[in-house]
Amino acid sequence: QVQLVESGGGLVQAGGSLRLSCAASGGTFTDYAMAWFRQAPGKEREFVAGINWSGAHTYYEDFVKGRFTISRHNVENMVILQMNSLKSEDTAIYYCAASKAYLLPLRASEYGYWGQGTQVTVSL
Repeated sequence: QVQLVESGGGLVQAGGSLRLSCAASGGTFTDYAMAWFRQAPGKEREFVAGINWSGAHTYYEDFVKGRFTISRHNVENMVILQMNSLKSEDTAIYYCAASKAYLLPLRASEYGYWGQGTQVTVSL
């Protein structure tokens, strides 16, 4: 069973960048598709970006396309979310998640493993 720990959140001005990391342990990392979700106050958790087990396939929600990049490093058991051109509406708790589904799932219910989350705050 995989355990996930996020890091890299913080406070940044609009237009700035942050790099989120997710370290995985306790399982075979390449058994899992990986994704980042986020949840803002008063809103439901939403999919941000995902990557399949090999890293060959990625998917982004429209609201982050061209600004965020997801990558994985299977030797180091890490997933990275590079966030550029941040906007105030990107403010949320960001969660790393893992799924044993073969295809890249987009729904939170299809991810069985979650990190504790890291806060990202973008100021105007």
